[in-house]
Amino acid sequence: MFNTPFVISFALLLSFPLLFLFAPQIFPPKHVEISIPDELDDLALFRRATLASIDMNGGAISRLGTTNPRMKIAFLFLTNTDLHFSPLWERFFANHDDLFNIYIHADPSSKITPPNGRVFKGRFIASKRTQRASPTLISAARRLMATALLDDPLNYYFALVSQHCIPLHSFNFIYNSLFQSQFPEYRSFIQILSNESYMWDRYVARGETAMLPEVPFDRFRFGSQFFVLTRRHALVVIRDRRLWRKFRMTCLNEDSCYPEEHYFPTLLSMEDPQGCTQYTLTRVNWTESVDGHPRTYFPREISPELIYKLRESNSTYSHMFARKFSPDCLKPLMDIADKVIFRD
Repeated sequence: MFNTPFVISFALLLSFPLLFLFAPQIFPPKHVEISIPDELDDLALFRRATLASIDMNGGAISRLGTTNPRMKIAFLFLTNTDLHFSPLWERFFANHDDLFNIYIHADPSSKITPPNGRVFKGRFIASKRTQRASPTLISAARRLMATALLDDPLNYYFALVSQHCIPLHSFNFIYNSLFQSQFPEYRSFIQILSNESYMWDRYVARGETAMLPEVPFDRFRFGSQFFVLTRRHALVVIRDRRLWRKFRMTCLNEDSCYPEEHYFPTLLSMEDPQGCTQYTLTRVNWTESVDGHPRTYFPREISPELIYKLRESNSTYSHMFARKFSPDCLKPLMDIADKVIFRD
C-alpha cells in the first residue's frame, strides 16, 4: 500500500517531537564555554585591578582623608538564584557599614530578583554565564575579587560565599577573629588537600599529560570552593595566567571534572603554602551528599543545637559560615538569629 521510502520518511517525521522531548536525557547539556571576548574583558579587568593595587601601595589609602582607616572584609556572593537569605545577612551586617563591602556575581541567564535590603542595593557586578563543574566558576570568583580589589583599597579579606550560605556568628566575632593577628601573620583560609582517592581521575580528566609541565601530579591539590583570601592572595589569583591556561581546558572525562575545586588550592599551594591555613571557614556536610551536591538542611532541622554543631572545627578557628540550606529555612533561622547565631 505504501512504499518503503515513504514509510521511513513518515516515521522519521513523527519521531522529531520525541527527539526534542528526550534529547536532554540522551545528550547531557553542553558546558558553557568561555568565549574569547569574555576572556579579553576579564584580562582588562584584572589588569586594571592589578595596576590600582600597585598604586595603592604607593599611598592611595592616605588619600582617603582618614587618619586611621580600618581594613574591611569583602563579601563575594556567587549565585545563580535569588539571595533567599538576604534578610539574615542584612541583620548580620547591621551597624558595621565601614567594615565591609558586598559584591554579587549573578548568572545573567537566570531571572534573579535583587534583594530589597539596603546593604545589597547596587552591589551586582558585571557578570557572565556560570555552570557547575566548569571553569566559568573560576572566572566568576576571579571577577569578583578583581572588582573588589579595584573598588576599595581597604578591602583586605575576600570571603567567597553562595546563595545557600549563612553566617554562623555575629559580624563582630568574624571580623575580630580574622583581624586579631599581627599584620605580617595574616593568612588565607582555604582548604588544601592532596591525598584524596579520586585525585588521579580528576588530574587526567583533560588527558594524561594535559596539565604538564605547569602542574605535575604531585603538586595537584583539592579543596572547598568557598574560602577567605587575603588581599595578597587575591592579587596572586587575578595575576595568574600560567595555571589558568591549564584549568580552563575542556575536560575529556566530564564525570571527573571539577576545576573550581582544584584551581585555587593548587595555585596558592604552589605560590605561597605557608601563607595559607590549609582549611576553610565554611562548613559543608559531604557525608550525605546527593548527586555530587552536599547535604541540604531543611526547616525542621533548624535549631540552636545545629548552629553549635556546625560551628565545630578541627582547626583553632570556629567555622564562620555554613551551607547548604533550602530557601524555606529563612524563617526558622531568623527566629533564632538574635538569640543564637549573632549572640557571641
